[in-house]
Amino acid sequence: MMLRIQAQSDIPTDFGIFTVYAFSEDETDWMPHLVWVSKTTDFSRAVNVRFHSECITGEIFHSKKCECGQQLDAAMKFVSENGGMIIYLRQEGRNIGIINKLKAYALQEQGLDTVEANLRLGLPADGRNFGVAIEMLKLLDVNSIYLLTNNPDKLKALENSGITLAGRIPWK
Repeated sequence: MMLRIQAQSDIPTDFGIFTVYAFSEDETDWMPHLVWVSKTTDFSRAVNVRFHSECITGEIFHSKKCECGQQLDAAMKFVSENGGMIIYLRQEGRNIGIINKLKAYALQEQGLDTVEANLRLGLPADGRNFGVAIEMLKLLDVNSIYLLTNNPDKLKALENSGITLAGRIPWK
């Protein structure tokens, strides 16, 4: 993938002011990945980073089937207060898309968990790609990070990436 910064702007939020970068391969991509960088970030030290995958049901519509909205709010608050960035990946539903996510929700109503529902639909348990987050970190010249996560797959994505994992901050 050959991502580039297609646009950037400062955006004031309830949590503080962030510089937002839109990353995609070309400027006609209407669903770019985003990086939200707090104005309090000190790039001379390891940067606090949260990889967050899009979740329209949890973030916008406050679905009770996930904690994504609360996790994003907590990340914005933490990053605003402590410096850092949120890499917002356009990977709805563990990268299965909203239609398949709704189908998986229906299966969850029958007692399946998220992984079982995805597998029943013939989809991967978790199809997210964190390599794109690594690429964005490199484009922003971020070489050392503290990763806000409990997900071992996110930690694994950093192995042999050239990005130094200074530490992990356990996440909500």
